[in-house]
Amino acid sequence: MKRKSLAFFRHHYRVTYNILTLLLFSCLICLVVIISIRFGANELTYKTIWNSFLHYDETNNEHVILHELRIPRAVAGLLVGSALAVSGAIMQGVTRNALASPSILGVTSGAGFMLSIAYTLFQTPSFPMLILFSFIGAGAGAALVFTLTAVAKGGITPVKLALAGAAISAFLSALSTAIGLKYDIAKDLSYWYAGSLSSIQPIHIKVAIPFVIIGLLLAMILAKSISVMSLGEEVATGLGQRTTVIRVLCTVTVLLLTGAAVSIAGIIGFVGLVVPHIVRAIVGVDYRWILPISAIIGGCLLLIADIVARIIMSPFESPVGAVTAIIGVPFFLYLARKDGRGL
Repeated sequence: MKRKSLAFFRHHYRVTYNILTLLLFSCLICLVVIISIRFGANELTYKTIWNSFLHYDETNNEHVILHELRIPRAVAGLLVGSALAVSGAIMQGVTRNALASPSILGVTSGAGFMLSIAYTLFQTPSFPMLILFSFIGAGAGAALVFTLTAVAKGGITPVKLALAGAAISAFLSALSTAIGLKYDIAKDLSYWYAGSLSSIQPIHIKVAIPFVIIGLLLAMILAKSISVMSLGEEVATGLGQRTTVIRVLCTVTVLLLTGAAVSIAGIIGFVGLVVPHIVRAIVGVDYRWILPISAIIGGCLLLIADIVARIIMSPFESPVGAVTAIIGVPFFLYLARKDGRGL
């Protein structure tokens, strides 16, 4: 009886702690959004921001800057960061691989490569077409990495997956560069390969947001199953999980989220690698908490990186992908040193 009471107390303590964590990071992301909207080439006052919402004036340049540039950019940062972080969490949970993330396993590089094909075929492709090519490329990149690792001697291991991902990413990047030089589209491709939020337009948000929302909803529906899958194939099967169906659904979810993210902002690495590890350290191993909090922290991290990218070389902007790499590369080396253990 005493043991049951202790377990009951621990369960409610954990739930309360996770709810408070969720609320805390929700408040933090609101603060970061306000800072992201306020600061830029032209600093705007809080009064101007407030008035632009209550009394929008299309003849006021500051109001136009807010609604046409700053707000879409902040929303894009939230969408892309959330999508990449949740994709990484799903991949790490299902594969039980601490190094898994869209950028490490070739998903983002595959999407980026197909964007170069889209520009080669159509010169000025529409944004819906870019999203379609991005989805196809994300799937092809992941398939190449897993196929290359599966045929290697000794089978699939975390480090082999990471090495295969790095090799495929470098290969696809080299092909994209060659295509860009051959067909004189290198300038167009540089935006996607550097990773940036500087050219976001409202149309990008309107087209991409349904895919991100569907992906996030699918992820939340699958969260309990991912928690079971993270215990291992045999345990999941023993608990009645249809592992093949769950893997397929998780793959579709990752492709939706990553494909949409790359089509908006290009290749931004390491958000999907770093954020799930931070969240697991805070809330434990239950993916019903890991996924929503990863979405919030992922959006928050990318917005902070974007703010740093804007001010680090002011008045010029640095690619946000370079800022996330500064954080992500040491973290990746630390995980690789542990040989992918830690889940």
